[in-house]
Amino acid sequence: MLRSRWRQGPAGDFPGDGAAAQGVNSRVRESRDGPLIVSVTDFTSDSYRDLPGIARRGFALRRHWRDLDGAVGMWLWAVPLARRCGSVSVWAGRRALAEFVRLPEHVAIMDEYRGRGTSRSAIWEYERFDAARIRREAETWLMSDDRCRAARGAARQRG
Repeated sequence: MLRSRWRQGPAGDFPGDGAAAQGVNSRVRESRDGPLIVSVTDFTSDSYRDLPGIARRGFALRRHWRDLDGAVGMWLWAVPLARRCGSVSVWAGRRALAEFVRLPEHVAIMDEYRGRGTSRSAIWEYERFDAARIRREAETWLMSDDRCRAARGAARQRG
């Protein structure tokens, strides 16, 4: 699985240098209301031809991340051989996530690629920010999908 660096949002609190080992600091502003919300998305494209466009649009949307109210941070990820990509995003609350989902840029991406593959998602609540735990649980959920196991097995058979 390929994974981008952590992209902090305005609701993330990153004093000093941050956690250099993972690119993520373990503190989040205490001014949030309610638990942290983690959204994991998984899109499998029907065609390899669509992957560059999907990646380009995802990274373009990611550039606006620092301006999104309630965004704590996010990773983008991809498994190119399985035609899969998505994100793991952390939010200060459900309202912040809902506002992101309604952004015109996000709606445009979803409309453009909705009929070109399949998607699944999960939303979890965490009482505190723990980047390693969030990433580990997200990757476990993503790798539990049969399509990803098949891609890993095919890669081993060729090697």
